[in-house]
Amino acid sequence: MSSKPRILVISQVYVPDPAAVGQYMADAAATLVERGYDVRVLTSARGYEDPSAKYPRREMRDGVEIIRLPLSSFGKKTLLLRLLGQLLFVMQAAVRGLFTPRLASILVSTSPPMAGSAALFIRFFRRVPMSFWVMDLNVDQLIASGSLNPRSPFGWLLKRSVTKTLHRSHAIVALDRFMQQRIKDNYGLADRVHVIPPWPLEDQLEPVPHDQNKFRNEHDLDGKFVFMYSGNMGIGHPIGVLLEAAQAMEDLEHVKFVFIGGGVRRAEIEAAIRDRQPPNLLLLPYQPLSELRFSLSAADVHLATMEESGIGYFHPCKVYGAMTVARPILFAGPEPSHVTDLIERYNIGWRVSPDDPAQAASEMRRIAELPAEALQSMGQQARQAIEDQLSRNRLCQQFCDAVAPKPN
Repeated sequence: MSSKPRILVISQVYVPDPAAVGQYMADAAATLVERGYDVRVLTSARGYEDPSAKYPRREMRDGVEIIRLPLSSFGKKTLLLRLLGQLLFVMQAAVRGLFTPRLASILVSTSPPMAGSAALFIRFFRRVPMSFWVMDLNVDQLIASGSLNPRSPFGWLLKRSVTKTLHRSHAIVALDRFMQQRIKDNYGLADRVHVIPPWPLEDQLEPVPHDQNKFRNEHDLDGKFVFMYSGNMGIGHPIGVLLEAAQAMEDLEHVKFVFIGGGVRRAEIEAAIRDRQPPNLLLLPYQPLSELRFSLSAADVHLATMEESGIGYFHPCKVYGAMTVARPILFAGPEPSHVTDLIERYNIGWRVSPDDPAQAASEMRRIAELPAEALQSMGQQARQAIEDQLSRNRLCQQFCDAVAPKPN
C-alpha cells in the first residue's frame, strides 16, 4: 500500500465531462500526482450538462484515482433537479471523504456551490487543511442582483457555506484581481488569496488552418467569416446583444454566427432559430475534447460576454481557448475587467458594451472587412501570450505551489 500523502479532490464534474471546471481539476490533479501526492477525486457518475452520459464508477487517469458517485447529477433542465443533484453529491462526498485513508488535505471548488460544506465536514473530523479554488462567486452575484434572498433558508445556507469555506481554508485561489477584491470586500479576507488565472487546455488545442479544418467543411463554413461563441451560456453571459447584432447583419451573406455550448441562455438562441430561422445562425452542443482544436480554430473571431454587474463574480475562461488557437476576441462586457486587461495588454481584440447591440453590429461589420493579415497578427500575438505568460505548465505549477507544495 502506498505511503504517499493523499489529497482528496471534491468536484461534481471531472473529465471526460466537457465542463471546463472538470478539465481544470484534472490538470491540477495530474500535476499533484507528479509532485509526489496520491490523489483521489470524488465526482459524479453522470454528465453535468447531459445526465444521460454515464462514466465508469472507478478508474485511474494520469495516476489519479477517480471515484464517481451515483445520483449526483440530473442535468440542468430545472433548478430543482440541479439542486437535488448537487445536494446528493455533497452528502455522498462528505461521507466518502470522511473515511478516506491517509488523508493529508482537501481541494474543493465552487462546483457545486455547496461543495465546500462537504470539505468542511471532513476537515472538522479529520483535522486536515483544505484549499478552496474559487471558480466563481455566483452566490454573491445572485444576492447582489436580487435573485437570491440571503435571509431565505436556501440563501442563508449557500452564503454560510461559502463564508465558512473561505474562512476555514488555508489557501484560496481566485481567478483574477477583481475576484480577489470581491473576496476582500464581501468576506474580509485579504491574506491567503492567490490570483491565478485558468490555463488553456493545450493538449487539446492547436491552431488548424481553415483549408485543413474538417469542422468548417462539415458545417458548411468554407468561405464564411465566422464569429464564434463557444462555452457556457450562463446567467451572467448576455446572449441577446449577440443575437440582435447577428439579426442586424443578416444582409452579409458571408458572415456566420456559430454558438457552441450549453447553459440557461442557450434557450434564447433556440427560440431565435425556431421563431425566425435566421440564415446566419448555427447552434451546436459542446464539442468533445478531441474535436476542440477543429471547432475553435473554425472561427475567425471569438466572442465572449459578461454582464456589467458580473465583474469579479465570474471569469469567462473561453478567451484562453481562443488565444491558444491564435484567434482574436471581441468582448461584450464591462471595462475594466480581466478580459479587457488581456485585450489591452496583448493587443488581441476589441471591446463593446454588452447593452448596445447597434454598437456590437457596427464593430462586427468593421471587423469582418479587416484584412486577413491583421486578424492573423492579432491571433499570433494571442498565441504568443499563452506560450510566454499563460501556459498550462506555468499556471498549473503556480496553482499547485499555492495549494500543495511538494511533499518532503
